[in-house]
Amino acid sequence: MPKLEFQQLLDAGVHFGHLKRKWNPAMAPYIFMERNGIHIIDLHKTAVKADEAAAALKQIAKSGRKILFVATKKQAKDIIADKAGSVNMPYVVERWPGGMLTNFPTIRKAVKKMTSIDRMMGEQSWISLSKREKLQITRQRAKLEKTLGSIADLNRLPAAMFVVDVMKEQIAVKEAVRLNIPVFAMVDTNSDPRLIDFVIPANDDASKSIELIVGSMVEAIKEGLSERKADKDNEAPAKDKATKGGRKGEGRARVKARKEEEADDEAVAELADDSDDSVSEADE
Repeated sequence: MPKLEFQQLLDAGVHFGHLKRKWNPAMAPYIFMERNGIHIIDLHKTAVKADEAAAALKQIAKSGRKILFVATKKQAKDIIADKAGSVNMPYVVERWPGGMLTNFPTIRKAVKKMTSIDRMMGEQSWISLSKREKLQITRQRAKLEKTLGSIADLNRLPAAMFVVDVMKEQIAVKEAVRLNIPVFAMVDTNSDPRLIDFVIPANDDASKSIELIVGSMVEAIKEGLSERKADKDNEAPAKDKATKGGRKGEGRARVKARKEEEADDEAVAELADDSDDSVSEADE
């Protein structure tokens, strides 16, 4: 798994924090110094924390579970949609629908509504609807697609959540914490890291910084998925071999049983012959 280098982080501007007057004291362990009224993030700690988060995400992906990416700020939307979409992970880049996790069954109903509209559009009854009705249904479908289209494949609660800017996505973070879903996040100097399970101290405003950190996490997920696929491919021949071996064993057992039966029959026949001879001798 490729690790983030200090120079990469420096070039991407990951070290730039917020103004000193906007800082959160809980971020003090991750701050290296102050320069011109701006806090500078300790990139050595960023590299270590990013590697820890990447390793954990890799294991989650390897287990076949889903990771939900959340970033509704302008700088991160396109990056998250592109990166998360490349590994088929669900993501939210529009407004966070309140209760998306805590009221998950309702969200699933809304996703099923999209499916039912798609099915209806392919049926004969769609043709008989008026233009106004078609327009209303199409608009409803587009609205649902914009908000929930990226989580259509999320059939159950995610195993983890990755967040860019925990201040902006505080509702999502609180829902995840309430449901004991591990939270991975890029945390800037103005944010509270205490609710985050895997803190990655980093500039969450610059697109280069976001792209570098998110790209590293996605690469780790890709590795986890490829290892899962390799394990499955290796398991398949072993299962076939075990099945064949079981069949061969069953065949051998049948042959052995048949031979034993034949031997028993021969023994019975011999005993019968011996008894006949003894009877004839007695008669003589």
